[in-house]
Parts: sequence; structure tokens; C-alpha cells
Amino acid sequence: MSIKRKVFKTEHFQKQEKKYSEHCCVPLCSASAKFNGILSFHGFPTHSDLRRQWLVNIRRDNFTITSHTRVCSRHFASDQLIEPTTLDGRRRLIKGAVPTLFEWNGYKVEPPRRSHSLTRDHDYCSVPEPSALDISASAAEDLSKDVETLRKEIQELRVQREFGLQRFAGSDTDIRFYTRFPSYDHLMAFWFLIEPCIYKMIRVSRAKSAANRNEELLTPARTSTRQLLQPIDEFFLFLVFLSVGLKERDLAHRFNIHQSTVSRIIATWTNFLATALGSQCIWLTREEVQAYLPEEFKDFSDTQMILDCTELRCQTPSSPLLQSEMYSSYKSHCTMKALVGIAPHGPELFKQSGIAEKLTEDMAVMVDKGFLITDCCKCKVYCPPFLSKQKQMPAYQVKETQAIARLRVHVERVIRRIKQNKLFDSIITMSHVYNINQLFAVACMLSNYQNTALVKKWVK
Repeated sequence: MSIKRKVFKTEHFQKQEKKYSEHCCVPLCSASAKFNGILSFHGFPTHSDLRRQWLVNIRRDNFTITSHTRVCSRHFASDQLIEPTTLDGRRRLIKGAVPTLFEWNGYKVEPPRRSHSLTRDHDYCSVPEPSALDISASAAEDLSKDVETLRKEIQELRVQREFGLQRFAGSDTDIRFYTRFPSYDHLMAFWFLIEPCIYKMIRVSRAKSAANRNEELLTPARTSTRQLLQPIDEFFLFLVFLSVGLKERDLAHRFNIHQSTVSRIIATWTNFLATALGSQCIWLTREEVQAYLPEEFKDFSDTQMILDCTELRCQTPSSPLLQSEMYSSYKSHCTMKALVGIAPHGPELFKQSGIAEKLTEDMAVMVDKGFLITDCCKCKVYCPPFLSKQKQMPAYQVKETQAIARLRVHVERVIRRIKQNKLFDSIITMSHVYNINQLFAVACMLSNYQNTALVKKWVK
């Protein structure tokens, strides 16, 4: 006689025979009653306030509730659930239960903060003692002083962190290093000269956009235009670029702006200073030169100016034609040539191409041996004599050479002052070729404001 074994299938206990399957409506919860006999699913309460609290807690404010909308038991705390007492019983919720456990809070509930309630027996009509008031007023005054001190310290730290003119205002040595001006007061005196013209400044970006639209730019930008730096800090940035020769990327990191902004600031201030300083008349008349002619020029009393040339090393261009035209056998490098002239009595510098047109027959210029300009100008030219085919110079030519060289040294000292701007001491990249003429002219004209007298008066 064989005994039949009864096999129980587990899915008969887990699978619920319903026409529909219950799902949890809480976001990020995928619980379903189809194959889950552990969780229980509970409908929304009928009380409007309690139902609204459920919707707020499950973060579904604009949600349409139906008769089949459920929330599973995993979102309720254990003290809000009533476990069944029999095997066939159902898990129920206590009155006023609200879901509080979700995926976004890690299924944890933070303990409520303790609140301090006022005692009922507090006497609101009591008046504090005068000594307590004095102590409170003194403490409040001390706290206000501490706050003011901390504000000043924060401001000082902010100034020290930022790379601007205000950071170096107290150090004339740093001002001299970064700007070539001898002191902060000297720099500010020059700033007050050009400040009234700043509102007429035309930005490079605005000029380019107007050129692209074929429009004529007649008015400067509005004062409401947003600027990353104050005008005086932009001027300081330009001086640092010219005097120290820092790269644009370095300046961008120091001033906390973009590299393209640095490039636009440099181009804008180069054009502005070249126009503002170039508008000043630096060509002296013959009468003005004669009025201040030093005694050392008594043998050359008709000298109007002293000329000399200098060379600036630049990046080698890719064009073979430009390489041949810019190569200097004297420097063994590609260079740019600059012409510098000074008046006999002081450092009046300029770089112009129409010098010969300004010289008259009653004037004279003093040049080096390499300047063969006798046939190009109407005036007299003082130039050291050449040895030519002679074995030895006569005595009078030796004395003449020494006398001219002793006076010509001043223009070389002026060139040395200009080249103290480290931008011209290094190799100039091709990215600055488009405005190198203006940069050098600005450096020459700034030298008239940055330095003291070229020759100090001898003490007798």
C-alpha cells in the first residue's frame, strides 16, 4: 500500500488571488503585494488633515488618491503598527499614524529637539538691579569693540590676499618695483593727472564690435558697464605688465580674472595712454632749448636734440622675408629698432618718424657714427669723425670725438631707463607686435614722469 505525499507549494501562500496587485505609492519604493506576504499595505485616512500630512511626508503634494492607493508598512514606525493576534489576522495602524520612514532619510527618524518652555510663575513685572544693567551694558560695549576689531582684521586680510595697488600703498620699495614710480604719492599724483580723461576711454572689445558692424565709434562706453577691476587697479595691472614683464597668464592668476580680460585691459590702456600722453607737446622750440641749454654744450650751442637707436629682441617670425629684414648682426637675433631723442637739457623723449621735418637750418642734432643723416636733414649734424683711410686721427678730431661722446652718453642713460621696463628686456612675442610701437612710446613718455633729473647738479 503506497502512501501519497502531499506537496505544498510556497507560492500558494505568498501569491494572493486578487484581480489587481497592490503597490506602494511612495517615491523610490518598489514594494508590491503580488509576491510579498511580509509587508502590509494600508490605504489613506479619510480625515482631511491627516491625509494632507501623509501626502506631505511622502512628498507627493499634487497626487490623486484612489481607493486602491496604498502605502506599505515599511514606512511606519513599529510603535504605529498593530500586529495581528491570529494567523489569519491583518496588520493594522494605530489611530493618527503617519508614515515617517523613507529612502531619503535612511529609514530613520531624528529625535525631536528639546524646547524650553516658560514657567508659569514668572514675574514679568520685576525690574533688574542697576548693577546687572551696568554689567550688561559693559559686556555689550566690549562685544561691539571686538566686532569692530574683527572687521578691521578681516579687511586687512582681504587687502593682503588681493593683488592690487592698495596692497602695496604702504611700501614705496614695492611701488618702485612694480610701477617704476619712485613712491606711492608720486604715482597718485600722476593718476590725478589722467583720471579726468578716463571716462572718455574706449574699450578694445567695444571698438572691435563697432568695427565688425561698420559703425563709427564716437562716444565712450557708459559708466554703468560692468568692470571686473577698478580703473586704478587696471592701470596698476598695465604698469606691472610693462615694468615687471609678467606674462598674461600670471597676471590673470594674480588679479583673479581671465587671461583674455588681461589682454583686453593691456590693449585698452596702451591705446589710452598713447593718446593721452601723446597729445602733450613734447617738441621744444629753439628758443626753449636755448633758454635751458647747459654750460657743457657751449661748444655745441645750436644743438636741438641728441639721437640714438636701440634694439629690442623679438620672437623669430615664420616668414623668411621678415627674418631677413629683422635680423640684427649686432645682436645676432631678430630685433625691432627704436629711435630715441632727447633735448640737451633734460629727458624729453619721443619716438617719431618725422624728425627731419621739424629741424630747421639754425638747429643741430648730435648723433653717433652710425647715423648717416647729413643728406637727409637741413640742419647741422654733430657726429664723431671717421678714421677713414687715416692710420691715426689728428689731435683735434680726437678731442672732438671725446667732447661729443661725453655729451652723447646722456641719451644712452635715457635708453637704459626705458629698458628698465622688463617687458623690453626679454624676447617680445609676436602677439604684441601689433601694438609694440605704442607700448614703447608709452614707456618713453612715462619715463618723463617716473624719474628724477637725468643729471644732478654738481655741488661747487
